[in-house]
Formats: sequence, C-alpha cells, structure tokens
Amino acid sequence: MQQASAVTKKSVAKFVQYHLPPGQLVRSDALASLVEIGKTQHHAARVTPSDKAGKWLPWVHIAIGNLKAFLLGTYHGVSSKYLQEYLNKFYYRFNQHTWEAKLPLRLLNACLTLAQVTLKIV
Repeated sequence: MQQASAVTKKSVAKFVQYHLPPGQLVRSDALASLVEIGKTQHHAARVTPSDKAGKWLPWVHIAIGNLKAFLLGTYHGVSSKYLQEYLNKFYYRFNQHTWEAKLPLRLLNACLTLAQVTLKIV
C-alpha cells in the first residue's frame, strides 16, 4: 500500500513500474488514469456496479474494509502527515497471517542475531 495524493496517469505509471513485475495480471475498475497499467501489464479493467464490485475485486474490498476498521478503531482518525506509516503498519498486520506459524522461529532468530543493548548510567 502506498499513499497517493491523486490517482493520475503519471502516479499510476510510477507505482506500476516500482511495484509490479512486467506482465503481471492486474484487475481494476475502469478509472481513466488506470489505462497506464495496460502498457506494461495484462490489465483487465471493468466498469462494475458497486453491488458487484466485491466479486470483481474481492481482496480490494476486504483490504479497504479492514483498513477503515483499523484506522477508526485503533487510531480514531489519522493525519495525512503520517498516513504512510499507518498504511505500513496495517499492511504488516494484514499479511501477518501468512507467516504466523513461523513466528516462534522468527523470534528466536531475532534474539540470536540482534546485538545486546546496554544502558550507560551517568
């Protein structure tokens, strides 16, 4: 997830170039500025009624719904100044379930590889 001040052809092209490998299948709505996706990706755009959008872009709707609940429930609103940090935290939590089984091993690795922190008493 990345904060964007506007969805323009230029911002979409930059996002796609940075985040997606060439030839990736991308589904989207038919927003005019998203035509840039089709220049390097397999882009399937569809004008979809709002009641059927969840079938065309199910993970988008799940992620947006969870993001809204996360921001309103945890922070009770956000500032645009730190929006990217809020998105990063949400993205981390949203994807955490994919590596939850590996958590004990990750914790052990962190304990073994991190340097000890000591306090200097003055």
